[in-house]
Parts: sequence; C-alpha cells; structure tokens
Amino acid sequence: MISRRNIRVKVMQTLYTLASLEDGAQGNKTAAARILNEKLEHVLDIFTVSVLYTLRIAQYAETDALNRASKYLPTAEDRNVNTTIAANGFVMKMLENASFVEKVKKDKLERFVADEWVKKVYQSLARTDEYALYTNAKTHTPAEEKAIIQFIWEKQILENEGMVSYFSDELPGWEDDSELIVMLMQNFFKGHTKVDFLKLLSGEKKDYAQDLILAVIEKQSYCMELIEPRLNNWDKDRVALIDLLLLRMGVCEFLYFPTIPTKVTINEYIDIAKQYSTPQSGQFVNGVLDNILKALVAEDKIRKQERR
Repeated sequence: MISRRNIRVKVMQTLYTLASLEDGAQGNKTAAARILNEKLEHVLDIFTVSVLYTLRIAQYAETDALNRASKYLPTAEDRNVNTTIAANGFVMKMLENASFVEKVKKDKLERFVADEWVKKVYQSLARTDEYALYTNAKTHTPAEEKAIIQFIWEKQILENEGMVSYFSDELPGWEDDSELIVMLMQNFFKGHTKVDFLKLLSGEKKDYAQDLILAVIEKQSYCMELIEPRLNNWDKDRVALIDLLLLRMGVCEFLYFPTIPTKVTINEYIDIAKQYSTPQSGQFVNGVLDNILKALVAEDKIRKQERR
C-alpha cells in the first residue's frame, strides 16, 4: 500500500522531530523507532477515517429518508427518498471487512466523523447528475457501485473546500499527509479487497523503515565525515537541516542497502528535497550525493545486488 518513497519521507520527518527535541534525543534509537511507528500508524488512522467518511456519507441516505418521512407534513417526495446507495454493494463489503471494522473500533475512529459534514456532503451529492443516474438505475454492476463511492471521495470530499479545510483543522496530520492519503485512497479503489486496515506496511517494508532510521543514527559520524568535505563553500551549520538528513539517508542507502540501486537512491532524495526543503535543495542534494558516490565507487565500497 505504501511505497519506499513514502517511507523515506516518514524517516526524514522522524529524524527532523528528533533533532528538535532535547540534547541527546537525536541518537536515541528507541525513541526513533517509537516516533517512526507512531507516524506510520497515524497515516493508517487518517486513511481509515477517509474511507469511513466516504461510507458514512453513502449510508446517510437512510437517515435522510427517516428525517424527511418524519416531517409534520411530509411531501410525496419526502416519503419516497431513494436509499439505494446505503445498501451499495461496495459499502456492504467494506462494512463486512473485519480489519476495517476492528481498526475503527480499536482506535475509536468514529470520533473524527462529524455528523454535520456527513449531512452536508450527502446533500451536495444528492443534487448531482451522477447521483440521479445511479439512483434511477434498476440494477448496478460492481464497477458502477464502486464508481459512485469513488465519486463521493474524489468529487464531493476532495473538491469541497469547506470539507478539506475542516480536515486540516480537525483531523490531526491531514496537512502533512494529505498527498499520501490521496495516493492510498487511489490504491484502495483499485483493489479494496486486498487492504489490511490493521497493517500499513508489509514485513519487508517495515524492516526497511526501521533499518534505515537506525542506520542513519548509528552511522551519523561516518556519514558526516563523507558529507562535510563535499559541502564546498557551505558551512555545515548553514545547510538546511532537511538537506543534511536526506544526505545522511542517501549515504546509508549507498552503503548498507545492497538491493537498492544507487541511481534510485539519488533520484528519490532529489525529489524529496525539492518537495520538502528549499528551491535549491534538489540540485544541492544531487551534487553532494553524486560526489560522494563517485568517491565510494573509487574506493570500492559500494556493494550492490540484483533484486529478485
């Protein structure tokens, strides 16, 4: 579900968090592992809440029908609200997904779902041509049932400025992880039956995450010995902290992760630097890592294997 690129970002964010704590925290491997796990778990929380909101909006059709039928003077339209979407096959499968149900219950994620926003988004949905087309159809294919739920997420939630603003204010971590959540939701709609809501990472990727952050901490002195002479006219203390962290991570991948090609490492850290650091950081990280790699190759210190 989550890529190595995403893991690299979370490792970088964890190292940045450690750097902002009291003296000594930067080298605390136990704290590093705990904070990294918390950050990854939080991504899973936000992803699950995003799915939950989408399902609750579809289910609100039944609440709307009850409310309208209970009016003092209900109209014929009030008595005949179409609730087809509440029994949508895609929704039903998700509500029967044991890992999803357990995740929502275990971490009390319903507390993040605001009934007022569920109502607002449902009412917006009910006014769309897509919803009318769906409710007027006598039967639906599985693809059509999934498509209307995906429409809720992509068009009624993500394109609703008020809803996104609410997420930013009330859903902790949304602003930092929204890009990652959007990617996870895209993958979710491609093959939701494969999603385990209790486990964001495969065993291999979990090991990679932990091994990377521990290597960066354990090999800090050696990495800086390689990095500092190649900062040209830059004072180490004036280089952006994120850039230094990415350089250390890149050097560790060169040396201690034999299945990751050096070209992949450099390209990944250039892209992360461009996104999370200064406008010049991509070029800076590229130049320093390329310089270090050439020196390591000349000294025959790079040992890479073909991935199988």
